[in-house]
Amino acid sequence: MDDITRPKGLLEFWEDSQLAGHNAAYLEDLYEQFLTDPSRVPEHWRNFFQTLPGNGAAGAEPSHAAVRESFRALTRAPAARRAEAPCEPGADLYAEKQIRVLQLINAYRFRAHQVADIDPLGLREIPELAELTPGYHGLGEQDMDTLFDTGSLAIGERATLREILERLRAVYCGSVGAEYMHITETREKRWIQERLERPGGRFALDVALRRRILQRLTAAEGLERYLHTRYVGQKRFSLEGGDALIPLLDELIQRGGSHGIKEVSIGMAHRGRLNVLINIVGKTAAELFEEFEGKAGRDFNGSGDVKYHQGFSSDLRAGKGIVHVNLAFNPSHLEIVGPVVEGSVRARQQRSGDDEGKYVVPVLIHGDAAFAGQGVVMETFNMSQSRGFSTKGTVHIVVNNQIGFTTSSQRDARSTLYCTDIAKMVNAPIFHVNGDDPDAVVAITQLALDYRMTYHKDVVIDLVCYRRHGHSEADEPTATQPVMYRAIRNHPTPRALYAERLVEEGVFEADVPQQIMDAYRERLDRGETVVDELVSREEAGYPWAVNWQPYLAQACTAALDTSVAVDRIRDLWRRLDHLPEGFELNPNVAKIIANRRKMAAGALPIDWGFAETLAYASLVEDDFPVRLCGQDSGRGTFFHRHAVLYCQKDGSAYVPLRNVSEGQANFLVINSLLSEEAVLAFEYGYATTDPKTLVIWEAQFGDFANNAQVVIDQFISAGEQKWNRLCGLVMFLPHGLEGQGPEHSSARLERYLQLCAEQNMQVCVPTTPAQIFHLLRRQVMLECRKPLVVMSPKSLLRHRLAVSTLEDLSEGGFRPVIGEVDSLDDKRVRRVVLCAGKVYYELLEKRREQEIGDIALVRVERLYPFPESLLRRELARYPNTGEIVWCQEEPQNQGAWFQIQHHLRATLPEGTPLRYVGRPFSAAPAVGYAWLHLQQQHRVVAEALDLDPETAYTQP
Repeated sequence: MDDITRPKGLLEFWEDSQLAGHNAAYLEDLYEQFLTDPSRVPEHWRNFFQTLPGNGAAGAEPSHAAVRESFRALTRAPAARRAEAPCEPGADLYAEKQIRVLQLINAYRFRAHQVADIDPLGLREIPELAELTPGYHGLGEQDMDTLFDTGSLAIGERATLREILERLRAVYCGSVGAEYMHITETREKRWIQERLERPGGRFALDVALRRRILQRLTAAEGLERYLHTRYVGQKRFSLEGGDALIPLLDELIQRGGSHGIKEVSIGMAHRGRLNVLINIVGKTAAELFEEFEGKAGRDFNGSGDVKYHQGFSSDLRAGKGIVHVNLAFNPSHLEIVGPVVEGSVRARQQRSGDDEGKYVVPVLIHGDAAFAGQGVVMETFNMSQSRGFSTKGTVHIVVNNQIGFTTSSQRDARSTLYCTDIAKMVNAPIFHVNGDDPDAVVAITQLALDYRMTYHKDVVIDLVCYRRHGHSEADEPTATQPVMYRAIRNHPTPRALYAERLVEEGVFEADVPQQIMDAYRERLDRGETVVDELVSREEAGYPWAVNWQPYLAQACTAALDTSVAVDRIRDLWRRLDHLPEGFELNPNVAKIIANRRKMAAGALPIDWGFAETLAYASLVEDDFPVRLCGQDSGRGTFFHRHAVLYCQKDGSAYVPLRNVSEGQANFLVINSLLSEEAVLAFEYGYATTDPKTLVIWEAQFGDFANNAQVVIDQFISAGEQKWNRLCGLVMFLPHGLEGQGPEHSSARLERYLQLCAEQNMQVCVPTTPAQIFHLLRRQVMLECRKPLVVMSPKSLLRHRLAVSTLEDLSEGGFRPVIGEVDSLDDKRVRRVVLCAGKVYYELLEKRREQEIGDIALVRVERLYPFPESLLRRELARYPNTGEIVWCQEEPQNQGAWFQIQHHLRATLPEGTPLRYVGRPFSAAPAVGYAWLHLQQQHRVVAEALDLDPETAYTQP
């Protein structure tokens, strides 16, 4: 390359035979470096690149592709090209114009989406973009019939400027506005360019497909009109205006079948949901009518939910096979269903061995306002290519009706040009398409799905449409959007426009569209399914279906022996203790591992980290997969777990729990991205799909879970009652008042207990390593699937009293109530202190220090379902007690007190008073000053043990 190290004049550069063909790649790489950081290239090349048109000009787009094309054009048979070019005033001038033509092509690829005809209402403000005019690039009428190299424009190697412009306008300024030049992978951009530009803006759909499109549009409109007249004024969140969603989804599923897809999981909010349920997934019209008439749900054991939140699943004949389609249940919280569906899809892919995402595909349907407005969208995109959460690409569909409730102005709804701009964070291509052009919608659907199946990345279809009615059918939208709704009132429906177009083109006779509509309405009248592709589950032969029936067999309170023999525990540890040759541990970690060897031998009491590790090891060996996820879960926030070990020599990672035995179940520990809402929703979705896996989400600190409150309120606590969805998700929420301030103390135990009813979930506060060992094992061994909320410890992870023995692990199971551990004379006990969590050990230590023999301590380890019978039996041991105390370290308006006192009173011996001891009412969960924390904590312990808090306390 020595002979091309210094640039020459443009003509010399162009004619230099050394720059022909094989050296173009060198120049392209050099230019890419220049665009990234000009200082990285030699000064003489930097000066040359700066002379190229568009570089350094105010407002000019970076023209990577244009200059790459320039190099290719200028280094390809220059002499022959000059001979072909008519009206060429000179080689230098022609070469410069060649570059400008390629920059014009590039400008259309970058900017023409802004002027594309994508708004069915024609209300979109179209900017005047000088970059899209030949004059901006120094090209004029005199150049229109000049032949130029077209670079990668799919029109042939050479074309006149006039032909090039016609192709660019047809491709980029019609019903599709394509955004893809932000993608950093050149091969992906080239692939999209070829697919967009080769057809020249014409969507060559065959007659059969266009007839199907009309049928699907007819179904979309027909259902809405039918419901509008039959159930006047009832909410249905109509799809009208966005009717093209139905042929879009239909084509997605049909083409998916041709790709070999076996499952499509759909998440969407309420807009258009009824239409999708009836016209895509195959719910019968009769079922829907019963919901409108208030007759549905009489056999449902739970609260149920409104019709436009319901889910459904079916099997459809599609392409070359059968596709299982499921529409996820969803609350009114719009975008939160996204990560739930992603988690469900990840579980389905894992279950079917679909590591490449070939067979199970997620489809998320968004509203424009929510897509731009809700942060969980960004969090979900952020998970899309991460190791623990990737589903190998999601097809996103935005039903962009250009309004959010009553907010229609872009200035109010977002700060970006498009509602879809957030997708650029993951380099997703975005296709804005006019909802009144169904041919374009279907063609873009084909392209989008093919892209996802080829590159296994997210892709966005922005279906630009409108909302014919208000937010709900009872709203009056003209009060806030008079101009928009005047246009909508006078605007024909997508079906009417498409039918007219097909008749004009001679595809159908004039009476065919009405015949299709009449046939559809007759099927609705009969109450039958209107989806012809529906097949029975038996015919589908769905191989990955999960039978949830066994998980209804037991109550979550049933006793269960979860013990593991001592010999097996030692054998498990022997295998866990085997490290790769030359693997050097961090000294602090090495000390923890050395202590675990002693624990396995019985020479040291067992701590929390070791018991937890043994629980996982025993489960994966017994063919129960484990998925543990959190922001520091590999190591553990408090340095206790060390499920992932790191070699100090080279940083390589080793996971002993993935090497327990041959043929073991999978163990996956994920250090998640810094998100609670999307990640917890993902794990919920995973757990509702895979009952066999122990799925755990761990908060860094328990109170951080309130970032995901919508998941807890709408899904975890109520999903079974609303939708009959079982879920065995475990939440680890580090909890305990230890002087760390208001934000790192309380996991808000009271909120979870407030949500407890109808045996919907379990809330436990284990205080020993054996308890967490048995609790985790029973969560998957028990034939019951309920969420498990664990108030996990912080300081207790290393507390000298919070330990267990090998025998504790090898006998029995989880104990909802743990009675007195010291040898007291039961008849002498005058007070029983009930408590949960860390405060127990402070009470125990103080009682031993003060040698108090007439106050018993009883731990309630499961606060819901509350173990009344077990506690009543424990209290019966103390016939002479005159007082029962509930002691908690949380303020009185927080913690367990207000949520469990009715249970406590139900267990008391007749006439025995119940008393509260704890912090007083407080707006904050804990204080921020260490001295004040210690003072408060001492008072709680002293009062519970009937000590004088003033004389027994020494201020630090």
